[in-house]
Amino acid sequence: MRRILPVLSACVLLFPVLGPVKLFGADAVKTETVSFPSGDETATGYLALPAAAGRHPALVVIQEWWGLNDWIKEQARKFAEQGYVALAPDLYRGKVATDPATAHELSRGMPQDRAVGDLKAAFAFLAARADVDPSKIGSVGWCMGGGLSLQLAVNEPRLAACVVNYGAMPTDPEAIGKIQASVLGNFGAEDRGISPDAVHAFEKAMKAAGKSLDAKIYDGAGHAFENPNNQAGYRPAAAADAWTRMVEFFRAKLK
Repeated sequence: MRRILPVLSACVLLFPVLGPVKLFGADAVKTETVSFPSGDETATGYLALPAAAGRHPALVVIQEWWGLNDWIKEQARKFAEQGYVALAPDLYRGKVATDPATAHELSRGMPQDRAVGDLKAAFAFLAARADVDPSKIGSVGWCMGGGLSLQLAVNEPRLAACVVNYGAMPTDPEAIGKIQASVLGNFGAEDRGISPDAVHAFEKAMKAAGKSLDAKIYDGAGHAFENPNNQAGYRPAAAADAWTRMVEFFRAKLK
């Protein structure tokens, strides 16, 4: 099986310790663990539901190389507060890393075809729900999950919007040509894994293919600058701006 090494190249530089996580909107959203078929296997995920009844847009929320940890669950809840049915698939099948060595082992042991299959299955799970508008489903991910968010866009033509936060970008013109979703990207100028040159090359390739991309590179920010658990690299102002960009992007594309 093909491994997911290109998506993970930058993650080795990440922070080793995950600190406490502040809970958002615990009374405003409902959460549960759900199961759904993924090929011949059964995948699970963390589902966060908006408080309001009715039909909603939805998001596939994709983990960093640490796994489906509290910070990713927090992001799903925050998006549910914004009115999205948010599903964070558990790509590691129940395992979570708290140190880089374990994260590296788990990420290398995750076949790319299985990961993409799980994400497509998560999309299908959302699209089949009565409380979801299947024409308004997007994806968002960070680090490894940012690259996988783009891989979902390559492999799922019904995806309407895609956000990549400092994740690996496809370089194959054929793969880029398959992207139908509008794409938003947030990157750090000092990221040693996902370089500004790589971002500019992706911008050029997307433009040549007639695709929609809004990419921003933050000065003074490196990899994982949006996660406060990355104590050395967290950049609050850049993180707040990136969050605002995501909220406005999804509002424009999915609502």
